[in-house]
Amino acid sequence: MLPDDPEAQLKRLAQAATRFEIQHAGGRMAWHEWGSGPPAVLLHGGVGSWRHWARNIGPLSARRRLIVPDLPGLGESDLPPPGTDLPGLAALVAAGIEARIGDTPYDLVGFSFGATVAGHLAVRHGARVLSLTILGAGSLGLTRPPVPLVSVRDRQGEDRMGAHRENLARLMIHDPARIDAEALAIQAWNSDHARYRSRSVVQPDSLRRALAEVRSPLSVIYGEHDAIAVPHMAERIAFFRERGIEPLLILGAGHWVAFEAPEPVNAALLG
Repeated sequence: MLPDDPEAQLKRLAQAATRFEIQHAGGRMAWHEWGSGPPAVLLHGGVGSWRHWARNIGPLSARRRLIVPDLPGLGESDLPPPGTDLPGLAALVAAGIEARIGDTPYDLVGFSFGATVAGHLAVRHGARVLSLTILGAGSLGLTRPPVPLVSVRDRQGEDRMGAHRENLARLMIHDPARIDAEALAIQAWNSDHARYRSRSVVQPDSLRRALAEVRSPLSVIYGEHDAIAVPHMAERIAFFRERGIEPLLILGAGHWVAFEAPEPVNAALLG
C-alpha cells in the first residue's frame, strides 16, 4: 500500500488505540482509547463507527484521553438486546465508560445519532458530565427536510462506490471536492458494518426531551449547509438561543462537520 492510502492511515490510527470490549446481554461492545489527560467521550453518528472522528482523534488526543465506542449494532459492536430503547442504549454506553474511568467526570461529545444518545447519557450520568457538545443534532422536534439516499445493496465495484459518493454528497459533505478517498473509505466501511437502524428508536423530538433534563453546560455545532437542517437552520439557531446557547455555525461545511471542517471543530472542542 502507498503511504497515503486512506485504508492504511485508518489501520494505523486503529493500531495506535487501546481497544477493549464490554459484554452485555446482546453480545459485546467495542471501544477504542487514544491519548492521555482529562477524559472525553466521543459518540459517532448513525451508520457509523469511531471512524467518523478520524480527523479529530489525532489533535484531540494530544491533550485529552479519548474514549470512543462503536455504538451497538454499528462498526465492530454487536446488536443491542431486542427491545432496547434510547435510555437503554445510553445505559450500554454508560457501562463502558464506568468500566474504564469509574465515576471520574468527563466531557461528552455526540454527532448526529450520537448526539441523541449523548443527550440521554448526559441525563443518566448527571453532574459527571462536565460538558455536552452536540454536532449536527437532529430529533429536536423541528422541521427536518427528507434526505433520500441511494441504496448500495446489490451494487458492486465502481457502481457501489459511486452510490457511496452520491450519499456523502446528499447527506454528509457539502463540498464535492472534499469527498476524497478517505471519506469514501470510511463511508464504505461504516456502511458494510452497519446492522442497526437508529430510526427504529429515535423519535422526532427524542433529543429535545432529553435536553430538557440535561444540567451540564451545552455547546452546539452545525455546518452551515447541514442537509438535515437547511433551509431551516434559522429555526435551530432560534431554538438554542431561546435556551441561552449560541450555536457555532461553521461556514462552508455540511452535516459531517467534524470531518469536512476538522480545524475549527477541533479548536472548539479543545477550547
